Amino acid sequence: MLRTMIQAEHESFAHNPAVRGYCPVYRENAVNHCPGCGRTQWYVGRVSAECGFCATALPLAEGASRGSGLMRGHKPVFFTSDGIVG
Repeated sequence: MLRTMIQAEHESFAHNPAVRGYCPVYRENAVNHCPGCGRTQWYVGRVSAECGFCATALPLAEGASRGSGLMRGHKPVFFTSDGIVG
């Protein structure tokens, strides 16, 4: 397994999307056929969907764009001595 983690000079990193290749994802508003068995029954969670027959898991295509834990930033609130938010 160590060999798969060491990069040679002619190899590119696997996290480079341009050379990663085909990556199936679960799309919410489409018919999704399982790449493992070809069926269309899915258990959909917050970040992934699992085939109901063969348990193949796919990431959600829209998984990072919805949900309650997506606070991207924080705006601090300051109170002055007279109670006005500044």
